[in-house]
Amino acid sequence: MPGLDLFSHPLAGQPFGSALELCMLLVALTWIVSLATGESCVWLDRLWSVCPPAYCLLVAVPGGFDVARVNLMTALALVWGARLTYNFARKGGFRRGGADYRWGVVQKRVGPMKFRLLNLAFFVPSQMLLMWLFTSPVHQAWVWRDQPLGWLDGFSVVLFLACFGGEFIGDEQMWKFQQDKKRRIAAGEEVAQPFIATGLFRYSRHPSYLCEIGMWFAFCLFAVSASGDWFHWTGLGVVLLAAQFIGVIRMTEEISAGKYPTYAEYRARTPIVPLPWLRR
Repeated sequence: MPGLDLFSHPLAGQPFGSALELCMLLVALTWIVSLATGESCVWLDRLWSVCPPAYCLLVAVPGGFDVARVNLMTALALVWGARLTYNFARKGGFRRGGADYRWGVVQKRVGPMKFRLLNLAFFVPSQMLLMWLFTSPVHQAWVWRDQPLGWLDGFSVVLFLACFGGEFIGDEQMWKFQQDKKRRIAAGEEVAQPFIATGLFRYSRHPSYLCEIGMWFAFCLFAVSASGDWFHWTGLGVVLLAAQFIGVIRMTEEISAGKYPTYAEYRARTPIVPLPWLRR
């Protein structure tokens, strides 16, 4: 499949190179749309669940879906994207002003003008490139497309689906909790528990984030299975994704601790990673 030929790069002429070129085009389009609509960063949230499946399809389609491992990875990315898009849509993400509330906190801290500059110079390019990077193991699977599926691919599928199920359950529990909380507030009822601490949130403060990292780690394992190489540049995406989630978790908990006096107690008794030796 010919690329867009927007610029010269090491992956030129390869399917995932077309994904990189599309990524760069989307950076420019996101800038323009953000400025035109006055909705900084919300377009990143809207593209988050769309771009990774699209990048996988750009690798799978040109060969006529003739690489089993690439097909499997693409199918998983499509399922991931469909669920995340649905979850984002029901929370109003595609309506005007539907950006994640944390963007508003960042804007308040740095100021509107500086926030717009950061959006153009940092937020948009870094987030768009991150989406491309954590999808990049599909490129490694394509490069080693003659390698048959093995036991590690089976393990990767099981791990991905287990984490997918965990994130689905966590998001459903959060959705039902928030809807019930809104109903109680609207009815003038007292909200005794202002943040969720039941279900999966009894064992981890951020089960959905953990599962999200787990899914993209499983995605990397497909590339390992194909190439036999545990250390490759295509694994950088999940590392950066995990680092970003650590920052997001810290910010989220800072906001929650400021809003809810009992959050410190919940934080003390409930770990992020539900393992005895990783209590924080």
